[in-house]
Amino acid sequence: MANAHKDQLASRHARLDANLAAELKRPVPDTAVVRRLKSQKLKLKDELSAIQLH
Repeated sequence: MANAHKDQLASRHARLDANLAAELKRPVPDTAVVRRLKSQKLKLKDELSAIQLH
């Protein structure tokens, strides 16, 4: 069960990373979108770290 949750979080993190990369490639990236995506990625990273510690 924990592995499935970890895999799901990792998948979401990868999607956010791809979305962030795409946004940053735009001629004029939307700073609000970039900030939101980075925040979401950080939250997921923290969750993944917490899971790995247990």
